[in-house]
Amino acid sequence: MNWALLIIAGLFEVGFATCLGKAKESTGDEATYWYLGFLLCLGVSMSLLVKVSQELPVGTTYAVWTGIGAVGTVLVGILIFKEPATFWRLFFSTTLIASIIGLKLVSH
Repeated sequence: MNWALLIIAGLFEVGFATCLGKAKESTGDEATYWYLGFLLCLGVSMSLLVKVSQELPVGTTYAVWTGIGAVGTVLVGILIFKEPATFWRLFFSTTLIASIIGLKLVSH
């Protein structure tokens, strides 16, 4: 269950990064809504991270959380913000995913 919550926390990290990107592109009320989305996602992500880190090793927890956030944010950048999908960006995102899986396999 803790690993599922950690994955959800990582997805909410992607959410808060996405909201920041969308807020940057927006003005007025729309930007305000994106910033509110950022705060909501940040709160959920941090709350889940705190809960999970009480049961799993904090180093593993933090590494997996940031890894999910990093890879997810790269994918959102490519798919939503039309950032380049270069070989090296995809290569290093793939190695990060492999590292996350490796941490899961060696953690209790």
